Amino acid sequence: MKVLVPVKRVIDYNVKARVKSDQSGVDLANVKMSMNPFCEIAVEEAVRMKEKGVVSEIVAVSIGPIQAQETLRTALAMGADRAILLQTDQDLEPLAVAKALAAVANEEKPDLIVMGKQAIDGDNNATGQMLSTLLGWPQATFASAIEVSGGKVKVTREVDGGLQNLELDLPAVITADLRLNEPRYASLPNIMKAKKKPLDIKEAASLGVDLAPRLKVLKVAEPAKRSGGAKVENAAELVAKLKTEAGIF
Repeated sequence: MKVLVPVKRVIDYNVKARVKSDQSGVDLANVKMSMNPFCEIAVEEAVRMKEKGVVSEIVAVSIGPIQAQETLRTALAMGADRAILLQTDQDLEPLAVAKALAAVANEEKPDLIVMGKQAIDGDNNATGQMLSTLLGWPQATFASAIEVSGGKVKVTREVDGGLQNLELDLPAVITADLRLNEPRYASLPNIMKAKKKPLDIKEAASLGVDLAPRLKVLKVAEPAKRSGGAKVENAAELVAKLKTEAGIF
């Protein structure tokens, strides 16, 4: 069984994002970049499936600048077999990403696509759903457990009311939630081996799909800074402040 795992290069989650001085976007100059945490979880799940003997090949794919090779090498070091970079300097919207991934899926013919439920930069949580629609495949989002058996996959997904169990026919699209697993650290030997694994680079524009943006960014601004809190002596003073200053009552 072949698994396709899309991964995204984002600002490292430990780094505070800065807005450009002209408010045209987020400043990426001299900023540490890494694999999107939810994508790491998706790669880890695919590797665990391979270790169980369920999966025979893991293909990692990323869409982005040439520097995204580093992100793909991380996926290869974690256990992916080969990688594909769809190179573009555009900041693609979820629909464009889904169209590009659908084109790759039609070429690679995977049995399963496992991907992060969202990226921590845009927080759109839309690409997986759009991809399954474009392919006409069943989908299970927010997965916290995945079990493949025969031509079906059982997924436990997290919903507002608790947990929901689904059974899907393959091929299918699954998006990984935070509690699906804890990604491993790539060992030094595996990092060295990853340098020799195949990584194909293609121009995203060569896929023949419409990657044009549908949205226009007018302005990007940091959230307003919160004012400091205040201490009160008793409950009566708290109620008074809520009435006079906060306008709660």
